[in-house]
Amino acid sequence: MAAHRCSRSALLLVLCSLCLFSIAESQETTPAGDHRATGVDNPQSVTGSTEQMAEQPTVVEEEEEEEEDRRWEATRDEVETENTSAPDTSAPTFEVHSSVPKPKDDFQEELVIRPLHSGDIYASFQFRTLWETDFTTGNKVSHYRLFPKSLGQVISKFSVRELHISFTQGYWRTMQWGQPFLPSPPGAELWVWFQDSVTDVDETWKELTNVLSGIFCASLNFIDSTNTVQPSASFKPLGIGNVTDHRFLRYATLPREIVCTENLTPWKKLLPCGSKAGLAVLLKSEKLFHSSFHSQAVHIRPVCKDWQCKTKSWELRQTLNVVFDLHTPGQGKQEWSLFKMFSRTLTEACPLASSSKIYVDITDDPQGEQFEVSPATHLLSQAMVLGDRRTFSLYDLTQQITFGTVRSLNLHIRWKSSEGDMLRPLLHAERYVAGYGLQTGEIHTLMYNNHPYRGFPVLLMDSVPWYLRLYIHTLTVTSKGKDNKPSYIHYQPSKDRVRPHLLEMLVQLPPNSVTEVTVQFERALLKWTEYTPDPNHGFYVGSSVISSLVPSIVAMDTNSTREQPLFSSFFPCKEESSYFMRVYTEPLLVNLPTPDFSMPYNVICLTCTVVAVGYGSLYNLLTRSFQIEEPSPGLAKRLANIIRRMRGVPPL
Repeated sequence: MAAHRCSRSALLLVLCSLCLFSIAESQETTPAGDHRATGVDNPQSVTGSTEQMAEQPTVVEEEEEEEEDRRWEATRDEVETENTSAPDTSAPTFEVHSSVPKPKDDFQEELVIRPLHSGDIYASFQFRTLWETDFTTGNKVSHYRLFPKSLGQVISKFSVRELHISFTQGYWRTMQWGQPFLPSPPGAELWVWFQDSVTDVDETWKELTNVLSGIFCASLNFIDSTNTVQPSASFKPLGIGNVTDHRFLRYATLPREIVCTENLTPWKKLLPCGSKAGLAVLLKSEKLFHSSFHSQAVHIRPVCKDWQCKTKSWELRQTLNVVFDLHTPGQGKQEWSLFKMFSRTLTEACPLASSSKIYVDITDDPQGEQFEVSPATHLLSQAMVLGDRRTFSLYDLTQQITFGTVRSLNLHIRWKSSEGDMLRPLLHAERYVAGYGLQTGEIHTLMYNNHPYRGFPVLLMDSVPWYLRLYIHTLTVTSKGKDNKPSYIHYQPSKDRVRPHLLEMLVQLPPNSVTEVTVQFERALLKWTEYTPDPNHGFYVGSSVISSLVPSIVAMDTNSTREQPLFSSFFPCKEESSYFMRVYTEPLLVNLPTPDFSMPYNVICLTCTVVAVGYGSLYNLLTRSFQIEEPSPGLAKRLANIIRRMRGVPPL
């Protein structure tokens, strides 16, 4: 038995030795890449499960760390090389090692501050979210990280190709402030390009406006066929693609829409960081609406992911433009700061933002003779904005040195002199109503070409409500006292209570001239239920839209890179000698023949009185039944009757 047990023990020892030898041999033949993959996928297995392999995992971990450092250094060098060399049309590209997953979304934010010659301050916020996905394939997108889910579901459900919506309070004064980065008309504006797969565009448009009305807490549900048009040439897709059939385009405005905090709050909730961090902390409603001009917008479009446009991304661009009166918050002092305008300062960038920058326009004062910006920065940036080369002081919020030792950034501008000439805008437009009485009138549109020696064509679009019946045969276009015949005219007449007028024309503006477009109209009579609650205030007519390729002052660069600021990359430049510009005129306020609504009120009161007094009394006399009821005896008489019954005497 003892020999048998010894032979069994020897056999077990031999088997254990063979197992250990095979394990060691397999570890020697395993490549280093397998160790790295094991360490990344399952770190618990690398740390060891037995005491015999206690020292080997330590060596493997050190090798993994060194290999990981080398890989990220190579990745960083490759990204930096691409940032300086590879061009991009609209979206940043990250070419990294194949083992590292590519980022699917990206968020950038920036603020542009421009001191205006009128003494005001123009602040433009831009927030851009890029997402490498496709809503049009029919696959349901379930995971949202930076892109707001509410807008993603709208794009997917209604097959939206492009969506542009803006809410504006006030009118942009072009001759005093110059041209804005992103123009918008007073009130609400909405124009949408649908996919060619949509069968019933009108029904989809109606449902979309109702949904957007709930998202932005606006009166977009009042958009119907009476204020919706299909422009044929004025609005083209701003994103990639070749769908230009105007049947899938809808455009509408609400010039009387009032913009308030209820519209700003859901707009801020669409940001990845909300209003808790980054530039969005400056968006304080009581300060933003206490301004001369306020406009917030949302633009969604497909763009190219890389400069070769092999892949597509969806771009969400949220913009907010505001003009502050310098003397109102500064109490007459020639100075401005972030705290005075917004009642807050900046302490950090949005943690989810890959870029967070502030630009201060110092083009008109490069030597600091008119105003002084503090804290000073040595970073300067140049960009092509509206055909002019502008110089900006750059503040990068992702760098901790920007905030200094106080961990707070409060930009301060102090004016030294109010001298200086403003560059007149090359294209400017105005519109007004002429005539007298409440029957006929005229609409005058003035378009100014301030270029001294170059003329250029403009595309004018007018959408007039149906109750202003245009006499299109009275249309006249004059320039410098001579007739100017349009080269293209598209007119769609209105139908009462169905659709508005649509007038589009291509007009050549001579150099240094004023072109006047005049058309007569007649006011229609409305039903008394179609009047607004304050009909004597008047009826608003939406702004005219003027689109043009304006000659540039300097040579433009058509090859945009990812270093280009957001405010200069919305309208892509396709020609070196011109740039695209869109101008909106003032909305019109037209009085219509209004009845005396006190007379219906008097008639209603008189009718109700006659019915209540006359017919009511007669009806009571005819239907009421009369009965004689004896009055109940008094207390003394009842007591006397009780006593008389007790005595056997008949009651009284």
